[in-house]
Formats: sequence, structure tokens, C-alpha cells
Amino acid sequence: MATSDGSTIIGESILISGSLNGDEDLTVRGRVEGTLTLTKTLLVEPTGIVKAEVQVRNCVIAGVVVGNVTASESVEITNQGRMVGDITAPRVIIVDGASFRGRIDMGEVDVEAARESRGAVRAAPARPALRAAPRPAATAPAARAEARKADEPAAPAKPPAPPAPVAMGAVKRKVIVKRK
Repeated sequence: MATSDGSTIIGESILISGSLNGDEDLTVRGRVEGTLTLTKTLLVEPTGIVKAEVQVRNCVIAGVVVGNVTASESVEITNQGRMVGDITAPRVIIVDGASFRGRIDMGEVDVEAARESRGAVRAAPARPALRAAPRPAATAPAARAEARKADEPAAPAKPPAPPAPVAMGAVKRKVIVKRK
């Protein structure tokens, strides 16, 4: 059903399955399954169910959408809206009470450019290479002394000291004392 303002309405008893393309606003009160590509706005009303890959300019979800939504401007999920799928849009609005499960991609973020603009990029200091220190060569008498020590029974070791208590900070409790 086309309206006088140039938008199309899919009624509650209508099921559209397949590929749907258009250059006008679309209001879904029924069901759409497949792919949906619009150059304007998709409005999914509370009775509407869309199970599709969606590409639009704007999307307002007050019903159910299952599938990925890609919007060139914005995606809004109202307090009645439910969505399962990924959102790709520069502006995403999820109202309190809405239900959403998926991932959101709001565009590429150039981290290096952001750091440079804030002056946060600094040259890292050069670290010296770590090398193992050379070991002195063991002499024959020293090697024999170490072997004798290994053959002797070891002295009983002291048990380790218990760990020191960790300070937990001051605990404040409000105590109310009633006097009669």
C-alpha cells in the first residue's frame, strides 16, 4: 500500500519473501524475509517482523529484526524494539527498554591519528639488548667442593613465615545505640 507522502506500508497480514529494493520510505507491519535494500528509511512497527539482511539510510525498529542492519545514517531501537544481529552505522540509538543482541560497528577509528592530534605519540626509548653474563670457568677443586656439598645431608629448612596480613583499609560501620 502506497501513501500520499511517498512511503509504502506492508500490512499486518502480508508476508514478503525474497529481495525487496526501493527508493522510498518503507513501513513494515507484517513480515519481510530475505534481503531489504532501501535508499531511504525503514520503519519496523511493533507488529512488524523482519528476518533479512537490511541496507538502508535510516532504520527505526519498534518491532522485531533478525539479521544484520547496515545504515548510512542511523539505526534506532525503540523501547518496544527487539533485534538480533549486527549493526553497522555511524549513529546508533538504543533506547532504555530495548532488546539487542549483536555487535555494533560505528566506523573506522584511526587510533594513531587521534594520538597524534593530542600529542600523545612519543618516541619509545631504545632498550639495551639483554645478554647473559659470562660464567666463570669452574676449577677442579671448586667442582669437587660442590660435589661434596651435594653428598652431605642438607640441614632442615625453617618453615616459611606466614604471610603478613594485608591491610584492607578502614571499615566503617554505623552503629546505632538506643539508650533507655
